Amino acid sequence: MSDARTQSPPGAAAAESSSSAEDALIASRRAKADKLRARGENPFANDVVPRTGGATVDIADLRSKAEAARGEDGKYAEDRVKAATGDARFHVRGRVIAFRSTGGLTFLRLRDRTGEVQLLISEASMGEAYARLSEIDLGDIVEAEGGLTASKRGELSIEPARVRILTKALRPPPEKWHGLTDVETRYRQRYVDLVANPHVADVFRARSHIVRATRKVFDDVGFLEVETPTMHTLIGGAAARPFHTHHNALDMQLFMRIAPELYLKRLLVGGLERVYEIGRCYRNEGISTRHNPEFTMLEYYWAYATYAQLMDFTEAMLRAIDAELARAMPESHARWSAERPFTFDEPFARVPMNDAVAAAAKATKIAAWETAVAGDGGVGLIALLSGLGDFGGSMKEWSKSSPRAKAIDWGNLRKGWMKCENDGERLFALYEYLSEPFLTEDYKAADGKRSLPVFVKDYPFETSPLARRNDARPDLVDRFELFVHGRELCNAFSELNDPDDQAERFREQVRKKAAGAEETMDFDEDYIRALEQGMPPAAGFGMGIDRLVMMLTNAPSIRDVILFPLLRKETAG
Repeated sequence: MSDARTQSPPGAAAAESSSSAEDALIASRRAKADKLRARGENPFANDVVPRTGGATVDIADLRSKAEAARGEDGKYAEDRVKAATGDARFHVRGRVIAFRSTGGLTFLRLRDRTGEVQLLISEASMGEAYARLSEIDLGDIVEAEGGLTASKRGELSIEPARVRILTKALRPPPEKWHGLTDVETRYRQRYVDLVANPHVADVFRARSHIVRATRKVFDDVGFLEVETPTMHTLIGGAAARPFHTHHNALDMQLFMRIAPELYLKRLLVGGLERVYEIGRCYRNEGISTRHNPEFTMLEYYWAYATYAQLMDFTEAMLRAIDAELARAMPESHARWSAERPFTFDEPFARVPMNDAVAAAAKATKIAAWETAVAGDGGVGLIALLSGLGDFGGSMKEWSKSSPRAKAIDWGNLRKGWMKCENDGERLFALYEYLSEPFLTEDYKAADGKRSLPVFVKDYPFETSPLARRNDARPDLVDRFELFVHGRELCNAFSELNDPDDQAERFREQVRKKAAGAEETMDFDEDYIRALEQGMPPAAGFGMGIDRLVMMLTNAPSIRDVILFPLLRKETAG
């Protein structure tokens, strides 16, 4: 009988073999670096300049200069390339992503931040230096200098008189270069992911353009970009669990901000009537495809505006940002746009929460529900369910009424309902389980193929501690959330500027905290003092930049649009 303690776990031999192979490759690359040093060359150089009269260009500019030589089939002919560029010499820099040799020719594919180009290197033109190409490995960063030509296959190419290693990559790239598919590795080693998967880099280029376009929208209408503290002494601005930190010199317990809202509204008091901030926020919550503990938030506050005006502005803002993305990245945008399950081409739906619950209740085909919402909408359904007390015994029968009824998350609906303390919270619970999961089905574009973005508006005041009550319906607040293909994108409302009303709502938050609620705000005395100085009527808005990028690039997870998402600590292999 063998001793189990001496046996390797399943897969250990394969992992050890893989590790040994990689170690051998690393050793080979290090030996090549040493060879360069022995010859007096630095394998980590920084003197990157043309040396034979070439002009330093990005690869995209190089291709632009040869565009006239490109045929309708996309191929280049040597005579046309020579006619277009003459005897001009060009100096390029980039990473080697492909390498093959045949006879006295070597083909290197070089990539920089703007594109790719082939190096067509001949032994005849390079002479003795041709043998040194064996020192180049995939992943190395090199420079090359020479004239433009075309290969026999019609590939635009540089025919270099010299090629030089600038940075020796000591680790090999993923197998076949495009072999990095493991999601965990991609997120953890983003520096490899960006090279191995070019479409990933496209998403982060898009993110940069989206942020720039967002700033332009606000700058063009007179907003001032500001920065507010990210370390707070109180929890405020949103209902979320914070991260704790400590300031040693002041011996103060602090919270990483969950939202910049209360500081931005202080600026309205101070006379800065249009302000916005794009900054990092932190929430000590679960991680999902839509949530990362550290994220980027856009918030803006607009004096003398209402939440109705903000709905109009939001539609215009999203279309403007998308149009700028299309201008900056036309090919990628065309692909993303074609794949989108939603459309910006039609007016967004605007649906009061009470009406959304009523429509969702009717869609279930539950007879008692259809009767209940016929008069008062969602409020009627609240009355029906409240009269039943614990409606758990009815759920099985109700779920048989239709495919829509069967699709409801009945267990969590019941749990959420039983936790509610008032009708406002009950309306929100009904919306959350009956309507929100089905927004993409219920609100379609005219052709019925794509979903419409939906403004869900007029929330119960009990669920909105910072929003202004509606003048005609004080049980509601002037608030909306925008959902794009079922995903919440932003939250906005007309701001509460009555200091006494705000103080009472803070006290209610404190009461809930004392009762055990985790996601509550503190009583912010200084903010009340600011409101007592007089804050103009205003509307405010918050949107996650990460979610905006997800939406516009069709990214399935928030980790796909954050360069370095938070991951569990890496364990030793």
